[in-house]
Amino acid sequence: MARHPRHSLHLAAALLAAFTTFSAAAQSGNTNSEAAKVLRIGYQKSGLLAVLKAQGSLDDKLKPLGYSIKWFEFPAGPQLLEALNANSIDFGYTGAPPAVFAQAAGVRFVYVGAEPSGRHAEAILVKGDSALRNVADLKGKRVALQKGSSANYLLLEALKKAGLRYEDVNAVYLPPADARAAFESGSVDAWAIWDPYYASAQHALKARTLVDYAELNNPWNFYEATPDFAQQHPDVIGAILGQLRTAGVWVNEHPAETAALLGPKVGLDQKVVETWVRRYPYGTTAVTDEIVRSQQIVADAFYGAHLIPQKITVKDSVWQNREVASALAAK
Repeated sequence: MARHPRHSLHLAAALLAAFTTFSAAAQSGNTNSEAAKVLRIGYQKSGLLAVLKAQGSLDDKLKPLGYSIKWFEFPAGPQLLEALNANSIDFGYTGAPPAVFAQAAGVRFVYVGAEPSGRHAEAILVKGDSALRNVADLKGKRVALQKGSSANYLLLEALKKAGLRYEDVNAVYLPPADARAAFESGSVDAWAIWDPYYASAQHALKARTLVDYAELNNPWNFYEATPDFAQQHPDVIGAILGQLRTAGVWVNEHPAETAALLGPKVGLDQKVVETWVRRYPYGTTAVTDEIVRSQQIVADAFYGAHLIPQKITVKDSVWQNREVASALAAK
């Protein structure tokens, strides 16, 4: 994977724990002329970008602007943001924590939009027959999670509310597929995870929810872009966010139809898809000052727990455009 020369050495160590290597295939064959016409979007199984891909609606929206789209799927936010840093993609979607870890590691990106997250869309799971009954019972136990993911913040906040420190549990950092395998085999005691992996574990493994965000600080999810792309193509950013907002309205009103659309595309049972779709209150918005303050709380929490190496100022990586914000508010 090609990395920016200025970051190739010092970022390698900083990102090793949080990120895994993104395939160089995302960049292969992209000449300069092609890059000017092709929008490279990183997405995950959950989220509205997956809906736009399945619908083909964003492709139609961007054709008048002269763009076609290449889609790249990622298992989690940290891997997606590594690809953004490597200029392998132009635009993507993650939870709040991956952006915090990325900013602390010096990744070049900007927040361009936000999405409310569901209070029941991720959780700390245990097996149905587990003796663990509450978060306090996690003391000294092994908890699987993707480092720098939204589940990482859930674990941090849940432990704090239970009067525990992050060091009181044994965090086992694994990507979702490996974490599920560890959970099934019993090599970990609990698993902090988000949808659709959460819904899948509930349906297939009969996993029990120990805690979710119901009574915790619930962060936003974010759309990110490379700084250069956002500054040079505000019309494209505006078109993407506008289509996301339109899709969100449709999904909120048609969860069953959304599940039928996405199920075959993401390789999940329709019932599983509908479960997680119903957990999200979609509503794409610009990154407001209030949202920035919310994200700063997340960043400060990770810094206070010594999980990121330096204190960051979220606002330094925020892209704001009045015309785009006004257009979104009018939809």
